[in-house]
Formats: sequence, C-alpha cells, structure tokens
Amino acid sequence: MAIDEDTELTTPPLMAYNFQVSVDGLMMSVSEVSGLELASETVTYRHGMSAWEGEQLAVYHVDQYKPLTLKRGTMAAGDMSLYQWFAQGGARSMTVSLCDAHGSPTVVWQIARAVPTKLTPPSFSADGREVSVDTFELMASGISIMNP
Repeated sequence: MAIDEDTELTTPPLMAYNFQVSVDGLMMSVSEVSGLELASETVTYRHGMSAWEGEQLAVYHVDQYKPLTLKRGTMAAGDMSLYQWFAQGGARSMTVSLCDAHGSPTVVWQIARAVPTKLTPPSFSADGREVSVDTFELMASGISIMNP
C-alpha cells in the first residue's frame, strides 16, 4: 500500500531516505550516513552495603569520538569539498537532518567536531555495472539531537 505525503507527515515513523547533510553550513550530496551514536560510560559502584542494598550504577557523560561513515557517488567534475576536507584535515561541524515529505528538517543531529580519517574509492571491475561510490570515514564527537 502506497503512503501519501499527508499520511507520511502525520504518521510515525519518518522515512529514513529523505535526509540532508551539511558540513560547516555547506550542503553535501551524500547517499548514506551510518554510525551516528550517542553513548555514555557506565560504572557499577559496589559499596560496603551492596549485599543488602544492591549495587549502584553511575552514568558518566564523557564526550568521545565515535566512527561515522558517509557514502556518496563518485563525482566526475563536480563537488570536491569532501576530498579537499580530507586533504586539509581538521575538525569541522556537521549536521544530519531527517526531512519530511516536503524537504523540511524534522529531526537534526548536530555534530560539534568531525575529523576525516579514511577515504576509500570504489572497487574497479570491468565486468560490473554498479554505481561508483566513495566511502568517507570520520571520527565524530559532540553529537546532540534537536527538533527544529
């Protein structure tokens, strides 16, 4: 059963195929983003009365770098900004926005610091008919979620 736009806007969950990525405010053409992760360190604390009162679990919010992967079609004579970022290095801010059917952001993941660590060009095969896709691996830190 096909879902019309009005149903998509009012019925959760949102479709994951409609998203936008920007790096330092510059929109990027990306076909896949994976690895967005928010995590907290936990420590089990055992005190002298743990046998009677139970253990306590402490949660620490430590800002750690986590791996993030961007995939996009190889650009022949187009946008070279991701390649330039990889060559120059350095941390940049990034946003990944999940959009509704009209292209308006509904949920935004903000990444305070993203550093490129690896660029993998596509595999070359004369007998294949796959789309040429580059893979960019980043280390991301300071991830937060907001509703615009």
